[in-house]
Order: sequence, then C-alpha cells, then structure tokens
Amino acid sequence: MDDVISRLLNLTSYIAQQFFQFIEDLLVFRDVNRCSQESVAIESGQYTRDASSSRCCSSLLGECHQTTRLGVHSCQIGDNLPLYSLPRIVKHNVIRGSVNLVFKGVTLPLSSLKFGWRLMSASWNSSFCYARCAHARVQRFISRVSTTLHGSSGDIGWMQRDPRLAPVEDGSARFSELLQDIRNGNHMLPDCFVYLLIPGLFSNLGPLYFVTTKKFFSKMGLACHIAKIQSEASVEKNAWELKQYIEELYWGSGKCVMLLGHSKGGIDAAAALSIYWHDLKDKVAGLAFVQSPYGGSPVASDILREGQIADKETRRIMEFIVCKIFKGDMQALDDLTYEKRKEFVKNHTLPSDIPLVSFHSEARVAPGVIATMSHIAQAELPWIPIPRLGSKDAAALLLQSGFKVPVILPVSAALALCALHLQLRYGEKSDGLVTCRDAEVPGSVVVKPDKKLDHAWMVYSCWRNDPLEPGASEMCEALLTMLVEIAKRRK
Repeated sequence: MDDVISRLLNLTSYIAQQFFQFIEDLLVFRDVNRCSQESVAIESGQYTRDASSSRCCSSLLGECHQTTRLGVHSCQIGDNLPLYSLPRIVKHNVIRGSVNLVFKGVTLPLSSLKFGWRLMSASWNSSFCYARCAHARVQRFISRVSTTLHGSSGDIGWMQRDPRLAPVEDGSARFSELLQDIRNGNHMLPDCFVYLLIPGLFSNLGPLYFVTTKKFFSKMGLACHIAKIQSEASVEKNAWELKQYIEELYWGSGKCVMLLGHSKGGIDAAAALSIYWHDLKDKVAGLAFVQSPYGGSPVASDILREGQIADKETRRIMEFIVCKIFKGDMQALDDLTYEKRKEFVKNHTLPSDIPLVSFHSEARVAPGVIATMSHIAQAELPWIPIPRLGSKDAAALLLQSGFKVPVILPVSAALALCALHLQLRYGEKSDGLVTCRDAEVPGSVVVKPDKKLDHAWMVYSCWRNDPLEPGASEMCEALLTMLVEIAKRRK
C-alpha cells in the first residue's frame, strides 16, 4: 500500500515538473524568437534601442534554434556572445515573460471594469436625458392645459385697471330720455352733418347690414352713407380707407362727418382718428362706438391664443375660413385679440378733444331666444311657375319675376349660446362676442340700454319685430343725437 502511494506521489511530482518545464520552454522560445526578429530589424537599420536596455544582446545573436526536450536546450550563438551569458539571458527573458503574463492578466480585468463603467455611464446619461426630455414634455403639456383653462380671465376689463387711461361717464339716463322723445316723434338730429355708418367684421355676408338704419335716416332728409370697405381687412388698412372716405364726404358736401361704427367698424374708425387726426380734426365731429371690442374680444383671443392646446390646428382652420372662404385677411381677426388691442391702444391713443359715445348691451340667454330668427338678406328669384292659389283650374300657373325670398338665420341663437359660454366660463356679461367692460372706451360717455340685445340686433332686423319696442334705427338716432349734444356742450 505504501509502495503504491509513493509511486503516485512520484508520478504527480514528475507531471508537475514537466508542466512547469513546458511553460518555461514556451516562454524562452517566445523571447528568443522576439530577440531574433529584433536582431534582423537592427541589422536592416529599421529599429534602434538604447544600449543600456535589457534587449541589447539581440544585436549579438545570430541564428538561434531552440529544441526543447526534457530540459535540454541547444542554441547556436554568434561569435561575440560568451557562453556564460546565455543562462542570464534565458533567465531574464523567463522573468520578463512571467511579468508580462501577470501584467496582461491584471490588465484584462481592468479593461473589463473600464468598459463596464463606460457602459453604465452611457446608460445613466441616456436615462437621464430621456427623463429630462419627458419632464420637459410634461411641463409643456401642463403649461398648454393651464393656458387653455385660464383663457382670457386675466385680460377682460384691462382698460378699467389701467390708471393711465381716462375714466368713463355714464350717459344711460340721458339716452333713455332721448330715445323716448324719438319714439314720440321728436327728432332732433341736425342736417348740418354727414352721418357715416361703418360696418363690422363679416358685414359683406349680410347685404341688409345697416340698410334699415340708412333708409330711416334718409326718410328724415339726412345725408347718410354706409362705408364701402372690406370688413375682413386689417384695422390699419381700413383706417386708411376710412380716412380717404371721410375726406371725400367732407369736400363733397362741405359738412363735418359724424361716425357710427358697429363692432370692428368702431375700431377701424378709432384707428383712422388716432393715426390721421392731423388730417381729420376739422372734418370729424364725433364717434359713436356700438358694441365695439375696443379692449379686445375674448372669443377672438380664445381662438387664436398661442401656447394653448391645438393652437396651430385652430389657426389653420380659421385661416382657411377667413382667407379661402371669405377672401379676407387673417390680420382682421388678429387685430381683435387682447394682445393686439393692448399694443394698439398703447401706441395710438384717441384724441382727447373729440366727442365719444360707447354703447354696449347684454344678450338674452333664455331658452326662448333659440326660436329668434334674424333677417340678414333677401334673394330675388328668376322667372318661375307658381300655381295660382284659390283658382278653380288647378293647372293654372302664374309666372312671376323678381319674387323676393327673405334669407333668415338663427343668428340670435348662436350669439345667445356664446353669451352663455362667456358667462359660465368668465362670469362676464356680453352680447355674445364682446363683453360689456371691453366695450367701454376710455374718455367716452357710456350707454347701457335696459333692453337685452345681442351683437347683431343693432344691424339686422328680426323676422318679427315688436312695434311696441324701440328699433335699431331709433337707437342709432338716439346715440347720434347724444353725440351732437356732447359736441355742442364741449364747444
């Protein structure tokens, strides 16, 4: 038993010695081969090293053939290499090879750690950038939602909060007295003025815009005109058109002009007086604003406000409607926003020596207003066969020409819904498009009628008017009469 164990131990020791010898022979063969390659490079003049280096002996080696067989080495040495230096060279190369193996064994884990650290850093930076982008997107979405929900709540009534603007004067009582006198047949408008009615936005869609009022004034023998301007144009463009129109009326009649502008027409007239007052100060006697968004309109601002949800899509839709369908200018709607109105009022103030009257109203929001229809136009039919009613012969036909069919639309119903929306969202009274506070022009006499009227009532007659109630033409006459009184009082 002991003999077997001793034999196993001897075999194990022999195998270990042979393994270590094999490793050592591999290292020596690698280093001797490297020395041979460097010697060839030195002889060809392509490689130089310092003489004090441990590899200086490579220049003295000739051809070296190594044969490893149970620890036996045979080398062919050059003439200049002593025999006793060979073991030193072999030992030196064995040690350097071992050190290189150890160094490479340490470098590999370090490289792996460095690569792992870079990979982890890149992953962290990517995750951080993604989180930062996601946070920015969430913040932008929250900002858009906040802007949409906030709407025009901070802009409505901004003129009353600005201490630099002139205060207003209440003239509702005097307006009621003048309106009652007019209904009693006491008309006090003088014929020494030319009365110019200025239509508002999209007035070209309704051919009966201000037509009833013009006929009413003409029957009284007054010179009355409706300004022929493109209502869908910008404020500055219409201001220039009105300036020329006023000068033509003044030089053609020799009379000063009284202006009455409805909705955007009042803003266009105010812009003409603000920009060209030096040329118009002796030609214009006064200006009456009828439901004009002098401070801005919440409807226009809510539609075109930047930074809210779907702002770009909404603007594209409005550009298609205004520019493509109505053949207008998108700037006309932009000029009615709070942002544009604040900028314009700041840069172009109304002259202080001109009489001003501001008229605003509140629309009805009762369910019965849904049935109210507005007469905005009339269509003339061509020659058509119409059966004669009541005739004995049912086949008898009557050919009629010039038969007029009224064009009526539920304008009041749409404005009532808009007024209800503004009341529920902002708590503001309005005529459906313009809030009462935004229609009060600084430095003017403000008129607040007792009757609830929508934004289109002053220019379009209802399909069924109440003869016991004052009409739009009588209210326009009362406003201009008040304007004449203010002008006389100031003189």
